[in-house]
Amino acid sequence: MSKYRVAVVGVLGAVGQEMLKTLEQREFPISGIKPLGTATNTGRAVGFAGESVSVEQAKRGSFKGVDIALFSAGADASLELAPIARDEGCVVIDNSAAWRMDDSVPLVIPEVNPDALKQHSGIIANPNCSTIQMLVALKPLHDLFRIKRIVVSTYQAVSGTGYKAIDELENQMRQYCSGDPITKSVYPCQILLNALPQIDVFLDNGYTKEETKMVEETHKILDPSIGVSATAVRLPVFRCHSEAVNIETERPIDLGTAARALASQRGVKLVDDFRRGEYPYPLMASDKDDVFVGRLRLDESVKHGMNLWVVADNLRKGAALNAVQIAETLIEMNII
Repeated sequence: MSKYRVAVVGVLGAVGQEMLKTLEQREFPISGIKPLGTATNTGRAVGFAGESVSVEQAKRGSFKGVDIALFSAGADASLELAPIARDEGCVVIDNSAAWRMDDSVPLVIPEVNPDALKQHSGIIANPNCSTIQMLVALKPLHDLFRIKRIVVSTYQAVSGTGYKAIDELENQMRQYCSGDPITKSVYPCQILLNALPQIDVFLDNGYTKEETKMVEETHKILDPSIGVSATAVRLPVFRCHSEAVNIETERPIDLGTAARALASQRGVKLVDDFRRGEYPYPLMASDKDDVFVGRLRLDESVKHGMNLWVVADNLRKGAALNAVQIAETLIEMNII
């Protein structure tokens, strides 16, 4: 088997660390790892495969001799460095929003639209975490029943904002328990014991960028004819996003057929037995590869409708794992 030299850009962030862990756990065929970060992080050590490796600055020249670069350093860094990395000979898999809606860049979930990888020109976009888990669950249902409308409400963990948000929630927990004043800096309001219906900035139409991403990415990945309405909420949960998803379809929905299709879908774990009170929740999905689906039930308010509850680890399947799976699929398809 061929082996590949892999760079991880933004290696010291929450997703960058998860990328290293995922590459190691999945025994990705690596000939060498190159951790890259900002100038201020140069020289810091990261662990990989039992060894300590020094972080280098991500800049022009950093990608020579690299086969695959996994980016999780933010949109500005990706806009600057991804074309440089591509021109220096490696395939970029970018976790930011920088390239997702570029018509020349495939936006890929391997369980949903792997053939889009055939059109890549050196840069591939990783979708938004909330889009990934929703579409992994909805792909088999769309194939069966043809979805025409999606209404989704997301309940997202603070780790989607990064380490600073994780630290803020931990600090607020300590402050609350000790009776100290609760401080904030990451979110506009206290996140502890709260729910914030704002993820990213508001746009002129009243929706946030996070909500708009789910609409646009669903159209690019699954079907541009599907109507999508999204509400994104931040909760005081450390890991794993949850989603209440309602679909309306063109064809009649048989619940048993839907359940069997979900149970057989690659990347899905069906947990659905209301009689026993069995359903997915964040602690169940934490640090797991699968997208967990449950609470299947018909929507009796429309002719052909269905509700489902979708939970996945946003750092894992929602970011690092999906990026690594894209790289694995490139190898399987012999297009790298």
